[in-house]
Amino acid sequence: MDVDDVAGRLGVPAEEVDRVHRLAGDRPSAPLPDRADAPALLARLAVRPDDAAEILAGWPEPGSPLSTPELRWLLDRSIALVRADLGGHAWLPPGPALPRERGPAWRHLYTYAYLALVDVVRAYHSDHGVPDDVSWATLADLGNNLAVDRRMNGEGWPVMQCWLTLHARGGLYELGRLQHQRGDAEAIDLHIPDAGPLTSEAVDASLDRARAFFPRHFPGERYTAFSCGSWLLDPQLREYLPEDSNIVRFQRRFTLEPYQEQPGLDGDVEVLRFVFRTLDTPLDRLPRRTVLQRAVIDHLRAGRHWQWHRGRFPM
Repeated sequence: MDVDDVAGRLGVPAEEVDRVHRLAGDRPSAPLPDRADAPALLARLAVRPDDAAEILAGWPEPGSPLSTPELRWLLDRSIALVRADLGGHAWLPPGPALPRERGPAWRHLYTYAYLALVDVVRAYHSDHGVPDDVSWATLADLGNNLAVDRRMNGEGWPVMQCWLTLHARGGLYELGRLQHQRGDAEAIDLHIPDAGPLTSEAVDASLDRARAFFPRHFPGERYTAFSCGSWLLDPQLREYLPEDSNIVRFQRRFTLEPYQEQPGLDGDVEVLRFVFRTLDTPLDRLPRRTVLQRAVIDHLRAGRHWQWHRGRFPM
């Protein structure tokens, strides 16, 4: 199919389709699992029943009227694009943001790409000796992200579709409480999934696992530090949270870099996304059940703004 024709049918900018076409090239794609095997796989990836039902309803089987030629074209090349960067650890958009209101086949196109890559990335894990429990725990972040996107009424997916390519390429590993992203410098980048309290004990255990995991499974990479970029490192939080709170204790681990605005990153948006899982609810309608929720709201209502900070500490 012609790139301009595909873009017109998809309702997305032609340059975004051209990017997928160029990066995928003639590289190999990967097949979707059989639909009959999909329910068990989705359950293993912690996909909840309501999301699993949608995914199965739009399943791109040959001859299905839901899977149009342009969607099949994009799915095949998106899989090839991500697979070509197996082992990569930078953020990678798998394709253009689609008009997801057009139905489950559109809404879950990049979910299907992820599912097609499960066997590919698990083979990569196996080649590096990554244990099965780590492999599946890491890949099961798909279910968590789909659930968050559902809670956010679809507002979360444009970020999540890029985020999940880290898992699908072997660039990120969930080791207990924290997710650890490989880097091309000397630092492992830390991410904090929505998985309960961020206790010092849980963080210590995750860091200890990482200190053993990366030298064992990626001996050619040399890491000397942990780094993190997050609104959780905003020093303004200390104005509202007690000194013995989990967030403040987490902050104390880091030496912060000088603050500078990050293109495309809005601290206020990031805080609302992670604390409330909404981007369009008026402040006076947000819940105030926790100290953190009250801090976020009061700070914004005072006309102030949250900041995204980066810090690190020795490994």
